[in-house]
Amino acid sequence: MAPDFKSTTQDGEILSLSSLRGQRVILYFYPKDNTPGCTFEAKSLRDGKARLAEMGFRIIGVSPDSERSHQNFCIKHELNFTLLADVDHSVAEAYGVWAEKSMCGRKYMGILRTTFVIDAEGRIEKIFTKVDTKNHYRQIIDSYKEE
Repeated sequence: MAPDFKSTTQDGEILSLSSLRGQRVILYFYPKDNTPGCTFEAKSLRDGKARLAEMGFRIIGVSPDSERSHQNFCIKHELNFTLLADVDHSVAEAYGVWAEKSMCGRKYMGILRTTFVIDAEGRIEKIFTKVDTKNHYRQIIDSYKEE
């Protein structure tokens, strides 16, 4: 089962996984708003939203950025889905994607870019740890064609 969570959306609303029962969810974790890889990933999901919705999916992005940062990210890139402001990284911790990372020899804590596909009953159906940021929505759709 996917860990339940309660967090705040870019619009200041409280959202929990349990409130989404009956819907399939693409819960994707990304490090930071407005960075190149994260922007490519968000735009790919934006562009594929209609196709993913036809398959019954609701898209939810999660990063440690604030509601205001998410609002600006959504406006700047015309994002048409929910972003969660996981400022205390409790959602990321629950999913095991808040971890030690390293860049240029410097160690720090951050998000491991990961996507969880959750079924209507709240079970994790698929996990993507090697995310193709520029083609992520296709990556998700193609994974269902292989079955």
